[in-house]
Amino acid sequence: MLVYNKTRRSLEPKEHKFEFQDVEEPHLFSETFSYESIPKIPFNYRENPIDIPKEIWITDTTFRDGQQSRPPYTVTQIVDLYEMLHRLSGKSGLIRQSEFFLSTEDDKKAVRMCMERGYKYPEITGWIRASKEDFRAVKEIGLKETGILTSVSDYHIFLKLKKTRKEAMEGYLDIVKSSLDEGIIPRCHFEDITRADIYGFVVPFAQELMRLSQEYKMPVKIRACDTLGVAVSYPGAALPRSVSGIIYGLTHYAAVPTEWIEWHGHNDFYKAVSNSVTAWLYGCSVVNCTLLGLGDRAGNTPLEALVIDYIALRGNDEIIDTSVITDIANYFREKIGYQIPHNQPFMGYDFNGSIG
Repeated sequence: MLVYNKTRRSLEPKEHKFEFQDVEEPHLFSETFSYESIPKIPFNYRENPIDIPKEIWITDTTFRDGQQSRPPYTVTQIVDLYEMLHRLSGKSGLIRQSEFFLSTEDDKKAVRMCMERGYKYPEITGWIRASKEDFRAVKEIGLKETGILTSVSDYHIFLKLKKTRKEAMEGYLDIVKSSLDEGIIPRCHFEDITRADIYGFVVPFAQELMRLSQEYKMPVKIRACDTLGVAVSYPGAALPRSVSGIIYGLTHYAAVPTEWIEWHGHNDFYKAVSNSVTAWLYGCSVVNCTLLGLGDRAGNTPLEALVIDYIALRGNDEIIDTSVITDIANYFREKIGYQIPHNQPFMGYDFNGSIG
């Protein structure tokens, strides 16, 4: 059956719906991800079309993932940095949201103080595990959206959670319904998506989320998490490591609106920035970052890098005050005591200097 794609203005064959596969043994892609050697990059030579969304923007997780490899920021530091993110975002709202922990009293105090600023951007969102107990904190503090941990690889489902795919999905859908029942937008964090069975679990799970979205007439967002930083941007690379393949699967087969898809990258293999820009290029509206790229292990996508790439892609330099990047760098040095490498792009003293 042929259908007309209004976005690409062409006829395309209507693809079949991918069915959920509840396997007995975990699918670990052992040839690609061997415990004894560097992960391999297989190719199947399937290339996806570049499909840059009408709008692209940035979200921040400095106060959540950005605190997982360093001492926690103080309440004052969080409020000060949030203020600078607001300034950097500008009137355009380039930095749409900022994600916070809600675990401790200091976390909640910082959230309340930032909310008192009354800024439209960055909107404050939460992060919780897929448990109703954690969900109470979101309701109590009055947030409109929260991230929910919904691990999608068999590494996490079988080996970490000790569940089957069916048990995991049922639990995830239950907590998503709880969020929707309260009128709070759920953002499902597809943890470890780059080691997951994309068409046996990820796409069917996303299809179920889109069904709930239609039922409740509310957005259900998806964060595609490259948890170990193993994604690649190379044309023709095979799933589950292909950034373009993951985005294509979510938009084309699961019918997730591009503005509901967010890429969350890690830098374990030096690919966080290139993978994040690739996600934009292939149909993902949102890229999640941290200031200075601070985060678990080798870190996340640096927010300041994506600000510069955004300007380079869109050409509208005048809507963003990039001098705030220098203010943020100085704050980290002088108020937080963090030593930024002198050659770090955009933040280091000597990043654009010359020695000869």
